[in-house]
Amino acid sequence: MGDERMSADTPIFAIAVAAELAGMHPQTLRQYDRIGLVVPGRTRGGSRRYSQRDIAQLREVAQLSSEGMSLPAIAKLLDLEDEVRTLRRRVVELEHSLREERASRPGVRVFAAGATGSIMAVPSGRRIRRSTEVVLWRPWGSRTEASDEELADDPDDSRR
Repeated sequence: MGDERMSADTPIFAIAVAAELAGMHPQTLRQYDRIGLVVPGRTRGGSRRYSQRDIAQLREVAQLSSEGMSLPAIAKLLDLEDEVRTLRRRVVELEHSLREERASRPGVRVFAAGATGSIMAVPSGRRIRRSTEVVLWRPWGSRTEASDEELADDPDDSRR
């Protein structure tokens, strides 16, 4: 396999094996595929291939179904779980990007929009001319960076 790595989403199990692992009949898996409940990957020839995540979903469907939940309700639940998984991955990506941005710009604490609409980073300690620029974001606690005398000098200061 070389550099390829197996993940929980790698489709590897044929339908007979997946059915046995999930404790179901292969025909049940075909039905779930037809209604879009658990949709496996496909080979070039069109054969179904189930991943470990698919097997876990099949077991979850069986559990929820045995507890009386309808198949449409189970489908909605699985969709919501997929959405949560996607959003969690996105949050991790955004947190990583934010850490990288902060590391690449030490001392930058404020962002502003110029008169032309351009967005710029403003280094810590720099005063912003209120007549031409608007502060878009200032982190909590930045009030401590300016003394009370500075705030008293600027009646338009938003840090109060």
